[in-house]
Amino acid sequence: MTLTASGSPGSVKGLAGGDVPGITWEPGAPYDMDRTLGILQRGTMDPSVCIKDGVAWLAFSTAGGAATLRLVQAHTNGAVAAAAWGPGAQLALDGVPALLGEHDDWSAFDDPDFLAGLPHRVKEARRRNSGLRLPRTGRMIDALVPVILEQKITTIEARRAWRYLVGKFGDPAPGPTPGHLRVTPMPEQFRRVPAWDWHRAGADSKRSAAILRACAAASGLERLSALSTGADLTSKLCSIPGIGPWTAAETTQRTHGCPDSVSVGDFHLPAYVGWALAGKPVDDDGMLELLEPWRGHRQRFVRMLVLSGFRKPSFGPRLAPADHRFR
Repeated sequence: MTLTASGSPGSVKGLAGGDVPGITWEPGAPYDMDRTLGILQRGTMDPSVCIKDGVAWLAFSTAGGAATLRLVQAHTNGAVAAAAWGPGAQLALDGVPALLGEHDDWSAFDDPDFLAGLPHRVKEARRRNSGLRLPRTGRMIDALVPVILEQKITTIEARRAWRYLVGKFGDPAPGPTPGHLRVTPMPEQFRRVPAWDWHRAGADSKRSAAILRACAAASGLERLSALSTGADLTSKLCSIPGIGPWTAAETTQRTHGCPDSVSVGDFHLPAYVGWALAGKPVDDDGMLELLEPWRGHRQRFVRMLVLSGFRKPSFGPRLAPADHRFR
């Protein structure tokens, strides 16, 4: 199912009534913006991304400066109206079709012969979520930093760290934004974060050092957004100490809309896939073996598996995150 886009440039009415630069993007097929962009939001309190009920706000830096992007999906035909504010507004609008999944082609996955070989729960999840696309932001550092923060800690701790860093070091988002939307800090802003603020954010020395190394190589990393997904892209990302296969996969799922990246090294995913497909937990090698029949679409497969509602058995209490920030 290939999307057709109509990015008609023009202007739309801003919240204050004035005209602001905007485009309208038409998917030409069933489309779910909230679910498509949901992978970009780090919890409901993310200071740089707010997605709810067919309206999305994103604040980020571009080569032309800071930008705020507002996306509103129509209930009638699924078209998305985009408006942007700030010096980077036009560059933000130029990236809207890719961000919304224009380049994500599910036609091979939706082929009847391919669907016939899928587990029932995955097939049903795809039927119920035919509007899901994989977004492509093209912004490497914006994706890398929160993923590095998520290394080897709980989601709660990682989201708290992201809120703290963006809330304190990100600039106010341009335009009439909701709440306290902040622009994700630029590499030079992350490089100026004092050691005590990394500690207060809950980011240990290994993760903060990895973020600083990535920010020092930001110009080269941003050029990777033009590469196709595959071993070469992963290898270049992993050439920076502190970035491994898991971090590379989690990043390219967002920056490139990679349909095949598997988060090898994830604490939960191998057991989850194992229980869903084999009725028992497996390790990374076992997970890759189970997913091999769907190579080329393994990320799509995993997304549908999660959306199927399957839950693996639980055998013990959840980990209670320790807070060392003020010790």
